[in-house]
Amino acid sequence: MRVLSVTACIFAISAWAAGSHSNNPSRLWKAYDSVLSNAKYVDLTHTIEPDMPIWRGFGNITFSQAVNKLTGKPFTYEKDLFVANAYQLTTDQMGTQLDAPAHFNPYFAAADEIPATFALRKLVVIDVSDKVAQNASYATSVQDVLEWEAKHGRIPAGAVVFVRSDWSKTWPAVDTDVFPQVSLETVQFLHLQRRILFHGHEPLDTDMTSDFAAERWLLTHGYAQAEGVTNLHMVPATGCLLSTGFPKFLGGTGNYVRYVAICTSDWPQGVVPGTIPEAPLPEYQNALVWDAQKGHRSRK
Repeated sequence: MRVLSVTACIFAISAWAAGSHSNNPSRLWKAYDSVLSNAKYVDLTHTIEPDMPIWRGFGNITFSQAVNKLTGKPFTYEKDLFVANAYQLTTDQMGTQLDAPAHFNPYFAAADEIPATFALRKLVVIDVSDKVAQNASYATSVQDVLEWEAKHGRIPAGAVVFVRSDWSKTWPAVDTDVFPQVSLETVQFLHLQRRILFHGHEPLDTDMTSDFAAERWLLTHGYAQAEGVTNLHMVPATGCLLSTGFPKFLGGTGNYVRYVAICTSDWPQGVVPGTIPEAPLPEYQNALVWDAQKGHRSRK
């Protein structure tokens, strides 16, 4: 795996930002052309859908057809030339997400106050799936981090660290009460000793303690965290970047997020830009129609 190619891309971007005050974007574009245009893109995100797994204290979400307030009827292609959906979201804490510190501490950042600098970072994946296979509630430890570093080198400051447990492989048939954890000592070590940007995990909670020990420490100290991440078995331990896209809900305590790993061109997983229909996007054989029984639009 050519980790150096991604490193070179990061260096080129950093050099452009540090050494140029003009509006000339050529160095960034060259970095894209030389590395990112041939990279492999891996989606690490669950699709938001009704009846998806959710923390036991939150209600289920519902989808419906958006209604024209002038007529009181749903929009249709025939009468309105377009359709739209409406969503009843019972929480901003569901699916693949980014917890804002305001979730636990009102004096730290809300969802709309998380900076745009979260958008692209180095990605580290620590694999504890073998241990989770033996113990469904295994808690990732500092020793797991040190063992990872003994093999791959020190975790870069400012990186994002995702913990692979393979819990999400059976989604949506997952246990939201008994799940792989990340210990309080581990998140403290990652932030205070390795200075990471944020960590993430596959389950919808950080740990199973009654007082949310690890999550509470993170958020009350101003650190964000990712939850509900998936497909980490398709990403290597090092060498990838993480793209994070999220909306800006005013005063939000969480974010619905699209995480995408950007890996080197020789990585076997993922999709290369331009190798699938993008512009225009593909036209499907079956139309997207409202399914009243399922409670969402689908292709029959």
